[in-house]
Amino acid sequence: MYNDHIIIDGLQYCHWDRPYFKRLQASGITAVHATMVYHEDARQTLTRFGEWNRLFEQHADLIMPVRSVEDIKIAKATHKVGIFLGAQNCSPIDDEIDLIAVMRQQGLLIMQLTYNNQSLLATGCYEQEDNGVTRFGKQAIAEMNRVGMIIDMSHSAERSTLEAIDLSSRPICISHANPSFAHSARRNKSNQVIRSLAQRDGLIGFSLYPFHLPNGSQCRLDDFCHMVATTAELVGVKHLGIGSDLCLNQPQSVLEWMRNGRWSKTMDYGEGCSNNAGWPANLPWFNDQHGMENIYQGLLKHGFNDTETAQILGGNWFNFLQQGLTPTTS
Repeated sequence: MYNDHIIIDGLQYCHWDRPYFKRLQASGITAVHATMVYHEDARQTLTRFGEWNRLFEQHADLIMPVRSVEDIKIAKATHKVGIFLGAQNCSPIDDEIDLIAVMRQQGLLIMQLTYNNQSLLATGCYEQEDNGVTRFGKQAIAEMNRVGMIIDMSHSAERSTLEAIDLSSRPICISHANPSFAHSARRNKSNQVIRSLAQRDGLIGFSLYPFHLPNGSQCRLDDFCHMVATTAELVGVKHLGIGSDLCLNQPQSVLEWMRNGRWSKTMDYGEGCSNNAGWPANLPWFNDQHGMENIYQGLLKHGFNDTETAQILGGNWFNFLQQGLTPTTS
């Protein structure tokens, strides 16, 4: 049964407040990877940590911080929602490799090497030329491996993603993207990337963000489950998870910060366009507290058994985090 399993959403950036925490708790979700920063620098990232510390203090009856998979077990046992924090860019470390360990000690468990653009570490998926992982990026990957910070290549370009998979001594994740065969968005990943990721025991979290899906906001649950099943045929079930990329109750200003940061003087519409510049309409079957359970039921109807479905909805994320979060002793 759905409520018996550990359910993990591998990426959300919703408006974090008490009503939403109550909704998460009612949904049966055990843990959520919450985006803490997009373009914030190191100092601004510390402020975000402070904001989350206050949320954990004020809503301790509903949520708890996750620093290890043991905390996920505690969240399940106490009927709280575990929150583990991540960055969608490498901006929190500025240009200092030692800040990787500092941020990990503060509780940053996952970091993308780039967000759409070229960064100091790698190339983003919106650049015309993909120069791969940089000199700094190679050292940053080794340091992230050492301290137990997970590498995420969701917004990275093809060559950079493939190089990061090969360079990392630990499995990496693509926390929120879909296969290009389902929809050819720039953010989605080729079969080559998905196979390489799986061969190194990595994980891809399927995105529910309409711009990443066939037929956008009109994508049916059956279409989504078919995409999952086709990917399972490609690489097996154990490399698949959910990273919904859910952004509920956020204003337009947040969307513009995600797309533009401080780097653009003209409006960048990201995956949208001037005629479609706002948030896309949410999927009707993933728009309330029953969203993850709807996927659970949909996968069962699509031929997955209960064990396989439980893996996709959280078990694989749990195992992946267990491999990746413990610092090395040498």
